[in-house]
Formats: sequence, structure tokens, C-alpha cells
Amino acid sequence: GGREANQVSDDYRYQDGNYEGYAPNDGYYHGGDEPAHEEDAQSDVTEGHDEDDEVYEGEYQGIPHPDDIKEKQKKRGPAVADEYRDRADLMAERMEDEEQLAHQYENIIEECGHGRFQWTLFFVLGLALMADGVEVFVVGFVLPSAEKDMCLSSSNKGMLGLIVYLGMMVGAVMLGGLADKLGRKKCLIISLAINAAFAFLSSFVQGYGFFLFCRLISGLGIGGSLPIVFAYFSEFLSREKRGEHLSWLCMFWMIGGIFASAMAWSIIPHYGWGFSMGTKYHFHSWRVFVLVCSLPCIASLVALKFMPESPRFLLEIGKHDEAWMILKHVHDTNMRAKGEPERVFTVSYIKTPKQVDEFIEIQSSTGTWYQRWLVRITTTFKQVWDNVLYCLTAQYRMNTLMLAVVWFTMALSYYGLIVWFPDMIRYLQEEAYESRVKIFDEEEVSHFTFNFTLENQIHRNGEYRNDKFIGMKFKEVRFEDSLFEECYFEDVTSSETFFENCTIISTVFYNTDLYEHKFINCRLINSTFLKEKEGCHLDFEEDNDFLIYLVSFLGSLSVLPGNIISALLMDKIGRIKMIGGSMLISAVCCFFLFFGNSESAMIGWQCLFCGASIAAWNALDVITVELYPTDKRATAFGILNGLCKFGAILGNSIFASFVGITKVVPILLASSALVGGGLLALRLPETREQVLM
Repeated sequence: GGREANQVSDDYRYQDGNYEGYAPNDGYYHGGDEPAHEEDAQSDVTEGHDEDDEVYEGEYQGIPHPDDIKEKQKKRGPAVADEYRDRADLMAERMEDEEQLAHQYENIIEECGHGRFQWTLFFVLGLALMADGVEVFVVGFVLPSAEKDMCLSSSNKGMLGLIVYLGMMVGAVMLGGLADKLGRKKCLIISLAINAAFAFLSSFVQGYGFFLFCRLISGLGIGGSLPIVFAYFSEFLSREKRGEHLSWLCMFWMIGGIFASAMAWSIIPHYGWGFSMGTKYHFHSWRVFVLVCSLPCIASLVALKFMPESPRFLLEIGKHDEAWMILKHVHDTNMRAKGEPERVFTVSYIKTPKQVDEFIEIQSSTGTWYQRWLVRITTTFKQVWDNVLYCLTAQYRMNTLMLAVVWFTMALSYYGLIVWFPDMIRYLQEEAYESRVKIFDEEEVSHFTFNFTLENQIHRNGEYRNDKFIGMKFKEVRFEDSLFEECYFEDVTSSETFFENCTIISTVFYNTDLYEHKFINCRLINSTFLKEKEGCHLDFEEDNDFLIYLVSFLGSLSVLPGNIISALLMDKIGRIKMIGGSMLISAVCCFFLFFGNSESAMIGWQCLFCGASIAAWNALDVITVELYPTDKRATAFGILNGLCKFGAILGNSIFASFVGITKVVPILLASSALVGGGLLALRLPETREQVLM
């Protein structure tokens, strides 16, 4: 069975009297006349001409004459069945087939053109990418309101912020790997369905634990969609269009951030929007916002049902006819849109790689249903794990490790600073707020009724006798070393309000949220607490919330120039220079943060940093798609994107811990990581002229 030295390797030719990649594996002899009949039938179906023109059509398409095939078969001995061949030989043959397929597929995509089909898929996948951008912002926007409904502690809020990234990390690795075995479209539908279902459900659940679980699974779904989207779309693009149009696709992440910011700005401040069912179930405005944010995912899920599977993936698993039909559909759709419906799809045969995977076919009568499913699942995950290990083989190890470092350093800096900017703005706001505090010393009030709001005040050494505090609100109020005697508190709500070293005598607290922890080193004598408020009923509208939405909105909008520049220059200057240049410029922008001593300055530097760094993200997406073969592409992207989310978790935790302490550590850490990652990126291979393997 070895191949002859003069074996024909034309992309469009038959070999051994059979379609390439479809050589029979049954070990039986096949007659020499069959291939000629198959060829004639194929030409008939494809071209629709009479029998007299079949040979000439075949020659036009690069198909050898039937007599040449017969002559070649006479010279060759009978083929050795695959089960008797060494696996290394089969893998070598498959790699040779994949190389031939890569070049042929590039020619086919060029013949199909770039038109209506790609733009339709562009918007469908763009909605999925938009859902990923929305998911990153949702929890950050709802936290201030969710803590009121769920009485969240600081640790609970921190966990809620990180749980989404944890889900994304797991989803990227798991679903990205499955996409290389089950198909791009199928796994993307699964990812979006998981995200849509649990995002929708999370808007209705009341308990913190269940809400946390829903956001975790929702993040798992949307995290799995990101590697699939780029692998899926790249396989419908020609070499000249790939870098540019993958960069345009990245703009939907920006649109997702803008959408989330705008919806938060217009919905969440209306705290009264929603409804209540008794005293236990409340559906406030932030839940409406969570519900609205699931719409891009649902829209993409519906539209994706009308899109075909990637033909490149189908060819990889040996499904020639399905792939050919899809490519013909792409060609015909684009030609009709260009006003050239008469143009014929000239490809009749496409190379398919040698199939060497050991699939297990289980008869329906074998074992129980769960045993059959267990075998299938185990086999699939073993194949996924083999793909993961393949990315670390000698051929790809160095590229994988360098890309991993670049992804990680980029994520650590970007996501760390994205959290640090709003936190620093809040800190500056709090400093300004505290500077306006009103201090009351040694005041004496008796027989007075307080029925209004007290805010940002400190009362020291005061005496309050026979006073009533009814239907009022305390916000950032402290009573220090004060005396309350025979007072009455009713229907009182409070935020950041404490009594320190106070003496409280014969006082009644009815229907208030002045709980025990708000009395610090106080003496309570003959005082009574009746019908304490349950849950969190604080409904102050934060005056500064809109500024946080504005910051996120401007930060998302600021990447528009960077997106446009990277899309236009991606195929001109290359991926490597784009990554290195963008990361080094972003590092320089970090140093200007030392001069950010006001809210407006911090907003400006945030916009500059986001605009400079987006080009590196886009180029990273493109080069990751192009460096790996089709049957490993989504797996590799998933691994690297999962590592990216791990960097985001570390960045969020580290940078947030220095807010209000020092700016030096976050700025130096971010800039050092960007410089190191940018310089290392320059050692990666350039893929601008490379066909998709």
C-alpha cells in the first residue's frame, strides 16, 4: 500500500478510482469500472449537461480522464485495509490530506465570494458576541440594587462579581473542546441556550444562593460561545478577508457594553418599576434590567437555527456531500445578491482527510440506555482531552505557551483596570461626600418629632428626650456619645447609620431596621425592639449611580476608533505588530493614571486605555484562530480564553484591594504585564498569509 512517487496531487482529482478521503476501508477489491460510472454520474448531476460533454466538463474541473484512472489502477496493487496499517502512517496520510484540503478550501471560498451570506452570518454571530459583552457588565450594574433586595455583605458582593468569570472560564474550555467534536453550530446553540435560560431564570429568583448559581451557569454558557463564534465565522472567510472581518465582528462586544450601560442607565434608577407578591417576593427594576440583557442571546439563538454548519468542520469529519451542499448554497446566495445568478458552482469534489478516530458504535440492544450514553460521553470527552494535549505537542507547544502568556497578561491588566476605574471613581466621590459632612456637637432636643431625612451627619454628645423619629430615613448618620431617653422610633430605614457609645433609656423601636450590629458599645436600659423589618427595605436612589453607568458607556464607546483602525490595518501590517504595538501603547497610557486625581481625569484615562488596548484583543482573536488546525481550533481558543478569564479573576481581586490605599501597585503591575506580554507577542509567527489548516 505505499503511494507511488508520481501520484497526482491536484486538489480536484480523483485518486485510486475513488473520491479522495473516501477510499473504501473494507479490504475488498473494487472493480475498475466503478469509478468511471461514479464520475459520469457526478458530472451529470453537477453540470446538468448531456452525456457527450461529461469528459470535457471533467477536464474543465481538473478531473482526470477515466482511462487514466484505469491505467493507474493496473499499475498499483490492491490497497491494504486501514486496520492493518500503522497508526503513524494513517496520521501522516491525514496530515498530507489536510494540507491539500487547506489550499483547495481557500480556492473554493474565494470562488464563493464574500457577500450576502457572510454578512448575514456576521450579524447572527455578532449578537452572540454582543451577549458576551453584556454578561461582563450585568453583575456590576445590578450589585448596588441587588444588595438592597438580598442584604448582601461585602464578601457576597465580591463572590457575585467573580462567579460569572469562573463560569466563563469553565465554559470556554469545555464547550470550545466539544465544538471540535460535535460541530460549531450545535455547540453554539447549546451555549446560547444555557445562557439564555439561566439569565432569564436569574431575574426571578429571590435567594442569594440560587441567584449565584444561575449567574454561574449563565456565565458557563456565554463563555463557551466566544471560542466557537470566532472559529465558526473564520471558516467562511477567505485569507484576504479574514483579519479585517474578524476585527469587525469584535465590534459587537463593544456594542454589548454600550447596550448594557444604556439599559442600566434607563431602567435601574427607576426602583419602583416591577411588582411585589406579598412580603416575600419582589421584582424590582434591576430584575427588569437582567431580563432585558438576555434579549441579544435569545435573538442570536433563534437566528442561528437558520444558519448551516461550518463546511470546513464537516469536511474534517468526512461529510463531503453535506459540506458541498453548504458551499454551493453560499456560492449561489452571494452570486444572486451580486446579480449573477447564472454563475455555476464549478467544484464537484473536495478533498476529505483520512478518518483515523476510533468511534464506538453501540447497538440499541447493547446494555441499558444510560450505559450507552455513558460510553458515548466518555468517548467524546476522551477525544476532547486528546485535543487539549495535542495543543501542547512539540509542533504547537511553543506557540501555545507564548499565546497563553500574552492572553493572561492582557486579561490581568485590562480586566483589573476596568474594575479599578469605577472603584477609584467611587472612592473619589466618597472622599468628596465625606468632606461635606455636617457635625452637630452637644445639641439638646426634647419633645420634637423627626419625620424627614437625615443625611451625611455626625451628632456628638447630644441629648434627646421624649423625641419621636417617625417615617424617616437615616443615610450616613452617626450618633456618638449621645443620650436617648424615652424616645420612640417607628418605620425607620437606614443606610450606613450607627450609634456609638450611646446610652438609650426607656426607648421603643417599632418596625425599624436598626439592628443590633448598628449599636456599637451602647448601653440599652429598659428599651424595647418590636416588629423589626425583615430583609433589606432601603430604597435610597443613589445620586452617583448614573455616573458609573456613564463611565462604562464611555469606556465601551471609546474602543470604536481602535476597532475601526485595527480592522482596516489588520491585513496590512499583520497580527504580530498589531498585538505588540497596542499592548506597548496601552502600557504607556497606564503611567498617565498617576495624574488621575479627579473623576473627569480618571474617565478620560480610562477611555484612552480602552481605545488603545482593543486592537490587541482583536489581533489576539485573529491569530489564535489561524495558528491551529480545524479539528483543534475551538479547543485551543477555549483553553486560551479560559486562561484569560482566570487572569480576569486575579486582576479583579488584586486591583480592587488597593483602592483607597495606593495607585502605585495597580499601575505598575498593569504596565509591567502589558510590556512583558507585548514584547513576547513579537516572537509569535505571523499568520497573515497563511491558509486555514
